[in-house]
Amino acid sequence: MNVAVAVPALRLGRPEEAPARRGLTFDEIYDTHVDYLWRSARRLGVSDAAADDVVQQAFVVVHRRLGDFEGRSSLKTWLFSILLRVVRDHHRSVRRKSPHWHWHGDVPEPDELPDATGDPFEAVSKVEAARLIDELLECLEEPKRELFVLAELEQLTPQEIAEVTGLEPKVIYSRLRAARVDFERAAASLRRRQLASSQTGSPFGAPWRKP
Repeated sequence: MNVAVAVPALRLGRPEEAPARRGLTFDEIYDTHVDYLWRSARRLGVSDAAADDVVQQAFVVVHRRLGDFEGRSSLKTWLFSILLRVVRDHHRSVRRKSPHWHWHGDVPEPDELPDATGDPFEAVSKVEAARLIDELLECLEEPKRELFVLAELEQLTPQEIAEVTGLEPKVIYSRLRAARVDFERAAASLRRRQLASSQTGSPFGAPWRKP
């Protein structure tokens, strides 16, 4: 899914010591991965209004630490680990300001659909599927959502997840199993709502309820 991202271009120049052996520059990393980090921030529960700032903060850290990147993990894993720390700090800040805050899963509206020259029905289906996944993520508590996004959506290996989160493997497996159960329950609840809507003829289901 290609989601147009409103993050303004961030140009901080080159870090003092970029890993030349990998041919990486900050600008190249930013241009290649800004959409990925923005989408990941939204899936981790950052509101649409705050996502730009969170992603910018993450890239400030990337710029500062790029010279320390030794390639022991994949670049994608390294970037996600930085983003995750920034997202957690953001959530803590929001909770301090609003103790009763809860993410309501406001799903970002894509500014444009996938390639209009392709099958329009397939394009719409992909957008709707992505929107549905983002909505279902609302059912997951923050620690579970993090692991679900890493394992199921970003397809990171257990070892990579451990590197990103710092969690022990047994904790990862246990929490991920619970996250999958919660996600499946939410999906089943949504299917029942859709079925009820089709039977009653109403174009809308019942209001979303956390299972």
